[in-house]
Amino acid sequence: MEKITEKLLLEKASPKANKLEQIMTLNLSKMRLKLQDLPVKLLSRLQSLEKLDLSGNMLQEFPKNLELPALRFLDLSDNQIEDVTTLDSLSNVEELRMDGNLYITVSHTYKLMVLLPNLRIYNGKDVSTSANHLRYVYSDNLRTRIAALWGNSFRLPDPITAEEMDALESKFVSTACRQVKFGPNSVSDFTRWRVGILAKEYLLSLTEPKKEVDSAETTGTQNNSDVSKPAKRKQTESVIDTSIRLRPHKKPRTDPAASAAEDSPRQLRFRLKPQLDTIKNVPSKTSQAPITPSRGERRSDTPKRSSKEKQTNEDDAQKKKKESSGKKNSRRDADMLQTVETRSDTQPVRLKPLHVLQCHSKQDSLEDFSTQLWACAFQPLPDSAGNAGGSRLVATCGGDSICLIDCEMGMVMKKYKVPGEEFFSLAWSTVLMSRGGNASAQHCSILAAGGKRGIVKLIHPRNNVAYGEFRASRKALSVLRFNHQQGNFLFTGSYDNKILMWDIGGVDSQYNFKVVQLLVLEIGTTPLHICLPPTAPSAHLLTACEDGLHCYNTQLGANNTTKRSKEMEITFPIYKKEDKDHNYHTVDGLSFLNDDIVASKNYLYGCIYLWSWSRTKVQRPDKKSKAVCAVVLAELQWANTDIPYLALNTCPGQAYMVCGDDKGKIWTYHIPNLQKNSFHTGKPILPTEVLEWPTPVKNGHGKVEGPSINSVAMDPELRYLVALSDKNMVIVWKREESP
Repeated sequence: MEKITEKLLLEKASPKANKLEQIMTLNLSKMRLKLQDLPVKLLSRLQSLEKLDLSGNMLQEFPKNLELPALRFLDLSDNQIEDVTTLDSLSNVEELRMDGNLYITVSHTYKLMVLLPNLRIYNGKDVSTSANHLRYVYSDNLRTRIAALWGNSFRLPDPITAEEMDALESKFVSTACRQVKFGPNSVSDFTRWRVGILAKEYLLSLTEPKKEVDSAETTGTQNNSDVSKPAKRKQTESVIDTSIRLRPHKKPRTDPAASAAEDSPRQLRFRLKPQLDTIKNVPSKTSQAPITPSRGERRSDTPKRSSKEKQTNEDDAQKKKKESSGKKNSRRDADMLQTVETRSDTQPVRLKPLHVLQCHSKQDSLEDFSTQLWACAFQPLPDSAGNAGGSRLVATCGGDSICLIDCEMGMVMKKYKVPGEEFFSLAWSTVLMSRGGNASAQHCSILAAGGKRGIVKLIHPRNNVAYGEFRASRKALSVLRFNHQQGNFLFTGSYDNKILMWDIGGVDSQYNFKVVQLLVLEIGTTPLHICLPPTAPSAHLLTACEDGLHCYNTQLGANNTTKRSKEMEITFPIYKKEDKDHNYHTVDGLSFLNDDIVASKNYLYGCIYLWSWSRTKVQRPDKKSKAVCAVVLAELQWANTDIPYLALNTCPGQAYMVCGDDKGKIWTYHIPNLQKNSFHTGKPILPTEVLEWPTPVKNGHGKVEGPSINSVAMDPELRYLVALSDKNMVIVWKREESP
């Protein structure tokens, strides 16, 4: 890439000129330019420039405040444009090319038609009629609605002060963006952006009626549009197996059938003491919703855990302590935990409740506290090499919908609904998207989700496209997991007692894709969780199931079969306590804390195991049962409950593990501190902190009691913690910064 200098600009000019001020046509295409490579001060001297070609570069936006008063033609095709609002300084542009920019949506196109008042030709087509409709008819309709909102709900302060006007403007604009609806949902992002501008203009006209306001003013906004229906789908018949044995329900219920829902979102409000938090509902568009099935039946032969069993772990530990080998192993285990300390802060974090959302309601009902939410995961942000970082956008699933939530704002940014489906699991990955021609492929984040119908939905949230689907099973899907080193490898676990490995490939600019089945892992019972060792995700797979924790060899090769049975079963000390009335084999929580340490949870046992993967896998399995005993490093005290499937999760970067319970509490464990708290005594280690249920208050309905926390997720920096409940509530906690 050449540096943009005055000499280079003169060389690229056509016809040749002696001064920058004389250049009329400039070709800067295919130079791999980024935003920072375009010097605004130098380019601003091109006062006679009429035609500018910036195609085939790597621009994510046009330089802000770059004024080119004579510019009539601009070519930005085959770039990576994400934000079009910086083009507002080019008020005289008549022809614009933006094709080949993957992230440009219909809403972006509409914004351009408003921002560029003289735009006539867009991507080679005459858009004069559409542009004029947006600039005048569409905008007038929005102005009418904004004026009606003001008349019904707002008035000017008396006397008028700068502080009160600032507060009024913020509240009025926010309310208008939320409540003023017009046009199709596919352009709701454009509508909110336009409403924000017009609302400010309207308020200004009330105080300074003679002052004209630039109608092309830009305001930041979040994309809150619904994810559009799949652009490309394989023809797959939706077959629902009514004999599916789903997961144990936590509380029996029967949900009424859904009816048609209104188009405008409804707002639910909960009050979190001592602050007020808003619960947002994105509208449902289905005319029919399934009765929410329970995810199986609880084991009839597993009664509540006896209170006498609380002491069993302590007794075993005391016996082991008397053995010299146990003492030696204890020292080695402490050293293993010590390796985590160098990877995180020395002090535990403090978390405070920030938002409570009720965004998976059937029929957009204010009274829906029955829809169970099952899985959540933060979106990775891939860099140019495909490596993922953290974000504040979390995906949640439950009922017939998937929501993408901005944790800071507490807003549902996008929502995807499938009438008749109930989603049980989701997973993020990063795949390559080809752009055609000579343009290089780029990494993009996709979301896979599945549930009762056995179909995997593939979604590209950034472009609001559900681009495909494929059938992974004739029965319901219980868990999805991508290989974090090879983002196109997807594992699906289902209620037909199988885990399948798929290669979903990448996608092209038209969202064509191909799915190939690679492996079939034969499981004895329903897989509940899938984990891949961080350092070798393509070699082994751990799956937590109804009947235990199993390990499989997933390495691909010419000499390996496509159908695999388990390589070993990992057993735990609590199994020795089993009898005809107590079965602890169900492992309903599993996650790697770092490259070696694994956290797992056995149903009905009130502790969480930390054990070493490397020291466990090197053992020789029993020839008949293929069992090996987990090398346990520590036990963490947890809740005493008989409610199954309360999943745990880990944040390796911050050495944290969290798990919710059946009373709305979240148990947090900061691993570097564990060895300081009586590690050698054999007693279960206490949690670092137990976050209490925030007790939200719904207007007119009183307090909402603590529900079961089905799933939890943290972003890599632990800025946010998200918990999902069995009462249709998403709870967002935020990290408090140290003073």
